[in-house]
Amino acid sequence: MLFLVVFLGAGIGGALRHGVNVGAARLFGLGFPAGTLIVNILGSFAMGLLAGYFAIRPGTDQHLRLFLTTGLLGGFTTFSAFSLDAALLIERHAYGLAAGYALGSVIASVSALFVGLAAARGWPFP
Repeated sequence: MLFLVVFLGAGIGGALRHGVNVGAARLFGLGFPAGTLIVNILGSFAMGLLAGYFAIRPGTDQHLRLFLTTGLLGGFTTFSAFSLDAALLIERHAYGLAAGYALGSVIASVSALFVGLAAARGWPFP
């Protein structure tokens, strides 16, 4: 049953990721992997919120935890796609863009996770 829960969450997360990538390509074009950057930042923020929530609510159902974290966010966030996008920028000899993309992704995503943790810790949960 747990595998099914993760499977369903990952399918939804992957579909959401695709939607963000399509929307970002329409808004920003294809010259920079903005969709992947957006997804990694949003996913990291959401993971921070969930980790913070689950830390103060240790009795949360395991099915819900797996669905949201390993499933939904695992399907939504894209560090494997991040690696490919960085490599493609390097192959196009867009070294400055590649460096900015890699550093920006890591710094902004880790920062967003901390903001999510802080928001969850300050959020008045019932």
